[in-house]
Amino acid sequence: MHRLERFLRPKSIAVIGGLSAAIVVEQSIELGYSGDIWPVHLEKGEVAGLRAYRSVADLPGVPDAAFVAVNRHLTIEVVRALAERGAGGALCYAAGFRETAFHDQVGERLQAELVAAAGDMPIIGPNCFGMINYADGALLWPEKPGGIRLAAGARGVGIVTQSGSIGVNLTSQRRGLPLAFLVTAGNQAQTGLSEIALGLIQDDRVTSLGLHIEGFDSIDGFEKLASEARRLKKPIVALKVGRSQQSQQATLSHTASLAGSDAASGAFLERLGIACVASLSSFIEALKLLHLYGPLSGYRISSMSCSGGEASLMGDAAVGRPLYYPALTDEHRARIQVPLGPLVAVANPLDYQPFIWGNEPAMTEVFTAMVSGGFDFNILVLDYPRSDRTTNTDRLPNARAFEVALKAHNARGAIVVSLPENMPEEYAIDLMERGIVPLAGIPEAMDAVQAAATIGKAWREPLAQAVDVKGASQLKGERVTLDEAHAKAKLIEAGLAVPKGKRAGDAEQAVAAAQALGFPVALKALGVAHKSEVGAVCLNLKDAAAVGNAAKDLSRLGSGLYVERMVSDSVAELIVGFTREPVFGAVMTLGTGGVMVELLRDSITLLLPTTREDIGAALRRLKLYPLLDGYRGRPRADVETAIEAIAAIADFVRKHADEIEELDINPLIVCTQGKGAWIADALLVLNKEASNNSSCRSRCDLSSLSDASSSSCASSPESHS
Repeated sequence: MHRLERFLRPKSIAVIGGLSAAIVVEQSIELGYSGDIWPVHLEKGEVAGLRAYRSVADLPGVPDAAFVAVNRHLTIEVVRALAERGAGGALCYAAGFRETAFHDQVGERLQAELVAAAGDMPIIGPNCFGMINYADGALLWPEKPGGIRLAAGARGVGIVTQSGSIGVNLTSQRRGLPLAFLVTAGNQAQTGLSEIALGLIQDDRVTSLGLHIEGFDSIDGFEKLASEARRLKKPIVALKVGRSQQSQQATLSHTASLAGSDAASGAFLERLGIACVASLSSFIEALKLLHLYGPLSGYRISSMSCSGGEASLMGDAAVGRPLYYPALTDEHRARIQVPLGPLVAVANPLDYQPFIWGNEPAMTEVFTAMVSGGFDFNILVLDYPRSDRTTNTDRLPNARAFEVALKAHNARGAIVVSLPENMPEEYAIDLMERGIVPLAGIPEAMDAVQAAATIGKAWREPLAQAVDVKGASQLKGERVTLDEAHAKAKLIEAGLAVPKGKRAGDAEQAVAAAQALGFPVALKALGVAHKSEVGAVCLNLKDAAAVGNAAKDLSRLGSGLYVERMVSDSVAELIVGFTREPVFGAVMTLGTGGVMVELLRDSITLLLPTTREDIGAALRRLKLYPLLDGYRGRPRADVETAIEAIAAIADFVRKHADEIEELDINPLIVCTQGKGAWIADALLVLNKEASNNSSCRSRCDLSSLSDASSSSCASSPESHS
């Protein structure tokens, strides 16, 4: 039995507090809860017609769930009393705990006391709005909720949100989404969002799960949830906030949980096979589709509408997405053409025009012929006029014809309205009951279809390895930035592909180093992070005079000089970067490199460990990839070696995850086939304290360095050519 079994599906409820608690009692009765409801109030003898008890100790039995709506100090005492009686769990409504820690030091202390008082008893919150179990009618919700109770034997979706207001909004949706459970997580002081979600997904009456995520309570918890979702074949869609600095600050002040960077969070959810959407509207639409059909088998879609304008909107809506409209075969086109006649141009998306409008048999024939193409998903665009000013019943034949077409081919499909307000709630509910998804809004519909197809794609692959969160916790202490010579020395020690190079103190030494390495060479000023921005690098120097002149100019810019063999036969430049995330540990950014990396913003984020297959797939998603693949007859890059090089760099970072704060390899030069991939520049930032006690500390003693670039440590032996 799941730890939250009693709390989520209670047979008895204790409701402790004043006005908010009284509302919970009233609404539980109104929702038809059949279990015991025990109000607790110090003064009142009766609440909403039910006997009230003076204290938890006076209750006639042990409650499975409790709603605690007293002040933050008294909350701790009530939770302790509930735990002593063996209650199944408590939802703590009061605020003023850790979420106020940035201006109220008492809050953090009180939250720790609350967790201690609960002991082994589950608590949800604090700073938590409530929970609604629409399947059993159990309600711990301090206002009249929207939504309707599920009928006996019916199923619905489960939603967990960290926001009470968003929870209230979701209960009030009028889009036909059947809710089985809605739980707000609050501060997640003891019980996190992932554990609540796991308790919901194991309920047979829950078909799919929606998560509104502000911060991650447990990486391991989310991984267990994703594994269970696959086992039970119950898909999950997430709305993860925190893309902006303002949103992250709001998250911190609201729940005191770590949001994680947007890119890393997205990579984590993608790794788990959890689809992401960016708006509440798309969140609801995706849940409707997943509730009815589950994951989709692919991204091939069809669209039908009685308007060229709508067909154009649908066509444009797929641009920039993995969704696409396959061209119709001649045979398929001919089947559609027959009932439409010669004046209609048959294509996908299809504008079937008004010739057959109102002719249900003809529409049935056309829709059935279109759906026969074996698409992964089928769409009929059909807005319903507002019923207060006109009739909208003339759309019903279209919907019936589409229903017949889908059933004839055991196909999946949706009726999409171009404007969300053009789908009346009663029609949405009716369509759901008939096995057709009512999707409100074209962009939202495409988000929903893409989410379902993305989950389907993820589930066809093995579940990724657990994320290596080594080094995730922030280390205190000084950060040390190694100069390029020291950074490359460490990379060479690790066996990574670095061109031959030598440190030089002046122009004379630079010339000597260049002659020893062999021309052409690159000359760089050490101790400069972004060399190209200040002219601290000179490339393709072909003789001693060029090196000498360049050395005189660069000597003024840094703390020394670095001479390196030029990499020849370059096809493209990549950036391979790593930063330490407080939530996920080392996070890799793989993308188009060079001097315009920030401008182009062509990158993919991966968590560790990662596989060579993942790295290859990430490269293929880059806009740069056609260049690597021999764009317009150009030489194809040594992609296989590049993948091996990136994997080796990732292994190096994992090995030293406790020490490495940041590693920026830009560029990794990928050469023509057989010529390899080379680390042309590297910025390595270490945690000084960790590095002085680690295997990453080679011959350079960081404990003696206040500025690594001023060290006299020798460069690595010339082990690469």
